[in-house]
Amino acid sequence: MPTEPDRTESAKIELSEQELRDITGYAAACAHRTLPIFEDAEPADPRPREALDAALAFAAGGRRTADLRARAWAAFKAAREAPTPAAGDAARAASHAAAAAYLHPLADAHQVKHILGAAAHAARAEELALPAPETLDWARRHAPRAVTDVLARLPDAPAGGGRVGHLLRELDAALRV
Repeated sequence: MPTEPDRTESAKIELSEQELRDITGYAAACAHRTLPIFEDAEPADPRPREALDAALAFAAGGRRTADLRARAWAAFKAAREAPTPAAGDAARAASHAAAAAYLHPLADAHQVKHILGAAAHAARAEELALPAPETLDWARRHAPRAVTDVLARLPDAPAGGGRVGHLLRELDAALRV
């Protein structure tokens, strides 16, 4: 007799290495837009820039390494130590960009955060620091086909997450149109 599927496990989706590279490159481009917000607040802290450099190296054909993962975590630590909320979100955008290389091939709403988290945090950093934020619209207009193709295989972005979660869901909905 067949058993009911385990609801705690997400179904697997197809995810090519090139899609992963394209998604990571997109996330890095989104985060790079707000790197100056962090660097103006913390000019001596290279961690977010190093995370973006590592993400771009992977997007350009490099390997997923322990160093890439370590740089994502280092940028996350920089975000937690940032002197302003805007600088923190800019560093989180860099952390998400490097972590995008580790997107899991699972049909799980949490994976949407891995794809669009850098853009959402960059958009929030701009909202907090700039008079005319543009990153969310830029992210919508510049999403490569790999982003929209993979999002189509995933459930909608999850609820919650405060303002960043709202921005993430707004971008997710715009990219699925």
